[in-house]
Amino acid sequence: MVEVNLPADSQRRLIEIARLTLERVACARSFEGACTSDPHLEKIGYGAFVSLFNKKNLRGCVGICTPSSALREVVIEMTEAAATRDRRVKPVRADEIEEIHIDISVISSLTRSSAPLSLEVGKHGLHVACARKRGVLLPQVAVEYGWDIETFLQETCLKAGLAKDAWRRPDTTVSSFTALIIEEEK
Repeated sequence: MVEVNLPADSQRRLIEIARLTLERVACARSFEGACTSDPHLEKIGYGAFVSLFNKKNLRGCVGICTPSSALREVVIEMTEAAATRDRRVKPVRADEIEEIHIDISVISSLTRSSAPLSLEVGKHGLHVACARKRGVLLPQVAVEYGWDIETFLQETCLKAGLAKDAWRRPDTTVSSFTALIIEEEK
C-alpha cells in the first residue's frame, strides 16, 4: 500500500487553501491566492477529507476517496462541503471563523483487502461497500475511540448503514487506505 507523502511546504499550502476557502464560503470573501504552481498539489489520485472543529466540537467533515481532479481542487471542494453541507451539523457561521481549526487527511488510493483483520489500527482507514451503501472511517477515528481492528470494521459497517458483521460477507468489499494528517497550527 502506498503511503501519502507531501513536502512540508505543500502541506502548509493545502492548509492555507482550505483556510481561504473557508473564509470565502462563510464570510462571502473573494478567493485570492488559490493558484499555486506546486506540482505536489496538482497530483490526481489522492483523496482528501477536510474536518472543521470549533474548540473540540465537530463543525463539519466531508471527503472523497476516489477523486478525478487535482489535490488542490479536491481540498477546495471538500472544505466548501464541510463548511456548508455536512448534514450532521449546521453550516459554519462567519462569526465563528476565527475559532475554527482545520484538519486535512490526504488519503491514498483504496486497496481491496482480502484479510481485513490483518489491517493495522492507526495506520489504515477503512472503506466498506455493499450494493449502494458505503461507509468510510479515517485511521485516526479508531485510535481516538480505542477500537481494535474488529470494532473498527464493525463501526465502519454501521456507518454505511449495514449490519455490523457485514464486513465478513462475500458481497461486501472492504478496502483500506493510508492517510497523511495535516493539522492547522494556531
